[in-house]
Amino acid sequence: MSEGTRTTEPAGAPAPLLVDAEAGVEQTAAGKAARRALLAHPALLLVGIVLASLNMRAALASVAPLVGEISADYGLSSTASSLVTSVPVLFLGLGALVAPWLGRRFGAERVLFAALLLLAVGILARLLPSAYALYGGGVLVGTAIALLNVLMPGLIKRDFPDRAAAMTSVYTGAMVAGATMAAAGAVPLEKALGGGWEASLGVWSLLAAVAAVAWLPQVLIARGRTGHEVRAVPAAGAARPVNLWRSGLAWQVTLFMGLQSLWSYVLIAWMPTILTDHGMSRSTAGVVFAFNNLVQIAGAFVVPVLAGRMRSQRPLIVLVTTLVAAGYAGLMVAPTEGAWLWSGLLGVGQGGALGLALTLIVLRSGDATTAARLSGMAQTVGYLMAAAGPIAAGALHQATGSWTLPISLVLVVCATAVGVGLLAARNRTV
Repeated sequence: MSEGTRTTEPAGAPAPLLVDAEAGVEQTAAGKAARRALLAHPALLLVGIVLASLNMRAALASVAPLVGEISADYGLSSTASSLVTSVPVLFLGLGALVAPWLGRRFGAERVLFAALLLLAVGILARLLPSAYALYGGGVLVGTAIALLNVLMPGLIKRDFPDRAAAMTSVYTGAMVAGATMAAAGAVPLEKALGGGWEASLGVWSLLAAVAAVAWLPQVLIARGRTGHEVRAVPAAGAARPVNLWRSGLAWQVTLFMGLQSLWSYVLIAWMPTILTDHGMSRSTAGVVFAFNNLVQIAGAFVVPVLAGRMRSQRPLIVLVTTLVAAGYAGLMVAPTEGAWLWSGLLGVGQGGALGLALTLIVLRSGDATTAARLSGMAQTVGYLMAAAGPIAAGALHQATGSWTLPISLVLVVCATAVGVGLLAARNRTV
């Protein structure tokens, strides 16, 4: 519930406030009690969070194993093919610009519900027989996922303040699980449904629709039991929000988010192609890619929990980045011979890095207000950075005819991420 209400008190008594954390206002004890009363069915909230999280990568991961076939149908070059995956990532960043404002204006629950509906529409739009529709649907998909990405950390910080790291683990793990299902199912669904790549991509609109239905109770709860819209009321003495764009710590968290996103989306876009270019069959490459997504679940679940128990997350920064660098180096020197090993190292490192980046947003924030705003900043800048990765990798591969230079540059990204991450992992808050 993202907006608050003034409760009725005897004449002359101060009215306790339940105030929107995303609007930059602190909650009173009475407000927190009112929130607990309204959240009469926390299991519904948990189910909604998990189902929404399953959708936060599925529509992206389902494309990578089919990029070759999609490109052949439309006659796309390597650079144009990279746009199939890069356009949604670009709009992950652009959509993140407006997500905090939308959350404050309409409430997080309502915006998350609308985002799931928009995601279903965007997935279906990609199936229309036009390259323009393919890219246009990617715009809708990226925008919808951006809203989910940005608002979820603030909602977690608000509704689970004492279990924020554990809940970040749950939703990050669900996010990666959705990507795993999508990557593993892309080619089998194409064959089973008999409708080509369009049917394989289209089936994920059903998951988004189911999640929207599951999220609807939260929209109704957020309106209050009387059915009237709840309005946020400024609390007396509320501190002015910090300008995150002038905060060194906020930028350190943001850059780590961006760098880990960049190396992940290069892999999402090109890992199956790297393997097939070195002689692996398309179906086997798809399975290896699915395995990469599967083992990400382990890192995504475990690392946030560990991070929440540590005063400084520096050892985790070094661990996850080293795993990713080792996996990329393996893809460069022996891509098919050690494909399963590299896929596993990359998976644990990727999942752990994503979970750690999202956990840092929560841990480096003093309250839910800051968490929502820092999430918007980190994901706006981070995904704009990430969008350049697949495009640059595709262009360099097309220019050189080899994956050596693109992977070498990703290793430079890993080294930079260690330096930035060590600063972001210090026990401080914005």
